[in-house]
Amino acid sequence: MIYRIEIGLKDGVPDARGRGVIHRAEGALKMAIAECRTRDVYKVVANIDAAKAAEIQNAFADPVVAESAMGRLPAPESFDWMLEVGFKPGVTDNVGRTARGALKDEVGRELEWEEQVYTCLQYFLSGDLSRADVEHLGKDLLANTLIQTIAVYSKEEWLAAEPDITAPIFDDHPEIKVNTIELPDDDAALMKISSDGILSLSLEEMRTIRNHYLRDDVKAHRAELDLPEWPTDVELECIAQTWSEHCSHKIFAGTVNYKDEETGETETINSLYKTYVKASTKKIEESIDWLVSVFTDNAGIVKFNEDIHLVYKVETHNSPSALDPYGGSMTGIVGVNRDPLGTGMGAALVSNVWGYCLGSPFYDKEIPEGLMHPRRIRDGVHEGVIDGGNQSGIPYSRGFECFDERFLGKPLVYCGTMGTIPVEVTGGPSERKEIEVGDWTVMCGGRIGKDGIHGATFSSEELRTESPAQAVQIGDPLTQRKLYEFLIEARDLGLFRCITDNGAGGISCSFGEMGKYSGGCECDLAGAPLKYEGLQPWEVLVSEAQERMTLAVQPEKREAFEALAKQRDVEVAFMGKYNDSGYFTVKQDGKVIASLDMDFLYETGCPTLVMPGVWKKPEVPSPAVVAQSDYSGTLAKLMGDLNICSREYKSRIYDGEVKGLSVVKPYVGVNADVPSDATMMRVEYNNDRGAVLAEGINPWFSDIDTYDMTTSVIDEAVRRVIAVGGDLNRIAILDNYCWPDPVESDKTPDGAYKMAQLVRSNKALYDLTTAYKTPAVSGKDSCKNDSTRGGKKISIPPTLLVSSIGQIDDVKKAVTMPLKNAGDEIYVIGDTKDELGASAYYRLLAEEQGAPMNYGGTVPAVDAGKALKIYAAMNKATDAGLLKSATTPSKGGLAVSLALTAIGGQLGADVDLSGLGLDAATALFSESNSRFVVTVAPEKAAELEALFAGLPIAKIGTVVEEKTLKIAGAVDVGLDALVKPFKETLLGV
Repeated sequence: MIYRIEIGLKDGVPDARGRGVIHRAEGALKMAIAECRTRDVYKVVANIDAAKAAEIQNAFADPVVAESAMGRLPAPESFDWMLEVGFKPGVTDNVGRTARGALKDEVGRELEWEEQVYTCLQYFLSGDLSRADVEHLGKDLLANTLIQTIAVYSKEEWLAAEPDITAPIFDDHPEIKVNTIELPDDDAALMKISSDGILSLSLEEMRTIRNHYLRDDVKAHRAELDLPEWPTDVELECIAQTWSEHCSHKIFAGTVNYKDEETGETETINSLYKTYVKASTKKIEESIDWLVSVFTDNAGIVKFNEDIHLVYKVETHNSPSALDPYGGSMTGIVGVNRDPLGTGMGAALVSNVWGYCLGSPFYDKEIPEGLMHPRRIRDGVHEGVIDGGNQSGIPYSRGFECFDERFLGKPLVYCGTMGTIPVEVTGGPSERKEIEVGDWTVMCGGRIGKDGIHGATFSSEELRTESPAQAVQIGDPLTQRKLYEFLIEARDLGLFRCITDNGAGGISCSFGEMGKYSGGCECDLAGAPLKYEGLQPWEVLVSEAQERMTLAVQPEKREAFEALAKQRDVEVAFMGKYNDSGYFTVKQDGKVIASLDMDFLYETGCPTLVMPGVWKKPEVPSPAVVAQSDYSGTLAKLMGDLNICSREYKSRIYDGEVKGLSVVKPYVGVNADVPSDATMMRVEYNNDRGAVLAEGINPWFSDIDTYDMTTSVIDEAVRRVIAVGGDLNRIAILDNYCWPDPVESDKTPDGAYKMAQLVRSNKALYDLTTAYKTPAVSGKDSCKNDSTRGGKKISIPPTLLVSSIGQIDDVKKAVTMPLKNAGDEIYVIGDTKDELGASAYYRLLAEEQGAPMNYGGTVPAVDAGKALKIYAAMNKATDAGLLKSATTPSKGGLAVSLALTAIGGQLGADVDLSGLGLDAATALFSESNSRFVVTVAPEKAAELEALFAGLPIAKIGTVVEEKTLKIAGAVDVGLDALVKPFKETLLGV
């Protein structure tokens, strides 16, 4: 029986959701809506009578502000159109899933398979709107037609229609079968199999797979198991997921034949990852003692104190967010939450971070067919990450946004999570990963559905028109929260031996990868909990449906494990056992349907990519620079620049105070309205030792030289930690490489240059991290950030996000950026040089001159030796309590940095930069690295100068009461004139 329940707000109750639609439609679509009232519809499919359905109706509605009806509520007093948005069959419906839990409570019994709750939203719209307008509103703002349905009714049509009592039940029940995929001796046919199946396997890889199945020992093994000679679809899909760029990082693991045309030098690099990223951390590890686990698990682990370690991971979720910003980004945050949870024996989750690289929300050119407007992507990713994290009870400590037209095709969506893990768990080191033969293979958490199928392979190629809708996933943070709390409890009770995340490739990867610890694994898919019937075995194996973890449970602990899971309302499935056979074997109802040699699958099978890399420094024109007598207007423009202005409007929606551990907030100052260099938090309530989080990112520097880009963003991530008081000797970093495809091909004729850019970036990472002794403890690469949708190729600029995690002995010594007291003296520490290449100032000039890419020049470099001395002295100044305020200039240079400190303190500054020995524009806007702007009480100035003796330090001015920023011969502007553009650009957007 299907019962339809409509719930709407009572007359006179403000409809915030409706007002939000009006605001978004006006901003994004330039569409004027006079009024919007919303209603929720629940379609309850249950074996209950009408009386029980009426009880459920009352349970679903809040009687104080809402009214409900079985079937249909009376029509609103006035409306012109009704737009209804619901989910397609098989798509995760989080509200419906939560309502199903309430249904279970109301009926007082376990629900049958088919008993579900489905939801949709109704928008009653008034205004001068046509049917085309309403359809446009639905398709381009309120729904994603990949996963949702849209119905539009005029007032007359809606009044005349009967209430819809159908439900989007997934009733696709094909015959469950395992297909054999013959691999012919024909290159074109092999590539058709790869392309049609969205396997993302190259011709060489397809040939390798074919040759493997032709081997006599493989044939003999398969004959013993009654398997066909050629691979089953289960096996081919498993190989494709495992060998995907997303999972196996073939580009970073490949061989690069590198040539520097500037010097004529050539070299062969066998694995960028091993040669530079891993090698740098290994070298640093020789001289430090606080690394616990790096590059061997889902996240990095560093020592914090004698009781706990810190765990940190930052991930990207770019391709899914391009298809469905809300679902893709939510999957990003709930997915990265599971990385620390699946690290070692499982970490408690403490804090989240976010960051996005997007097209301008004000983009006014034609959008290529198949792509979404950047405004819609931005709104969706913010909403998805907020819902995914805050609903899980985890605070957000930090966030950023970058805007550039080249992110139109592929947005970059970064999500990160910091956690803690005890030094010891059940008497052993918490970072251990071990499995014994005979341990159970267990999946727990959410059920498996079609969502997320081909997620790993789809993310390993360019975004194309054929990109699969089923790759889109929607996370359920409430289900994951229950899973998380259950697992931490089970960990402390010793109820499992090993744990990992069910991420890319689903159980095809997690079961097999965990099987490497014992030497083999066998599972039966008949035991997999499914969202609905009709999934083929290969779909069950590779689905990346969310909220799932894989564990190894000791045989003697099974009963206690299952009992705790039932008590905590977490579904678990015992699907097989770990063994030492050397094979990953999959069964369906006891029959073997796949058996893959684990050495072939994980170690020796996948061919090594061989790629050319040819470096020649690009010739990027510089903008015309005309000296000015007054740069006040230029500074005001920069304060309103998309990449400098305030992001406070969106940022405030993130809850940063869950748990109550924050010390230095994301926004600081008298009005808490300027972004902090870094955020700081206690990790334990009873301990003043703190963790510091920051980042560095600057894709525009890549247009000139990715070596300097890399050293700059590492330096920025480090000095941000130093600015708030973090200890130079306890900073770790995470590297997230997002690159356009660097593999030369017909589609990518400039692949050799893009690969050379990647090589130079890796060389820079090695050079600076080893100099700074800031090891990379985790990271991720995403090297297929291109789009060919709409017939136009759009590639992102080479982008490296460096996230830093630092520590401070006493959070009470934290330093913040705003000016504190009139009379304090202002100093610049570090060298300001003629380094305006790709700066915010040059980009502004280039835009104004009609050549937006002509921002060439000298990109800021890093003098590592001098920087280290400056950072060490900054630590001493912090420990001595000398600094009233401190900040590090980055985008916009000293001028923007001084403006922000003044706005934050609601004080003025009287400054003279002539002592820097540079022309006014360079002194104001150069983005040189390794610098700080600090203030000190007059009586402490001599002590500060003595501390920095022999290092570049210059007194440049004084803090004043008058709310004006004066820079001699260059700027004279009131704070209000700077605050206005700074806050207005993205206010309400």
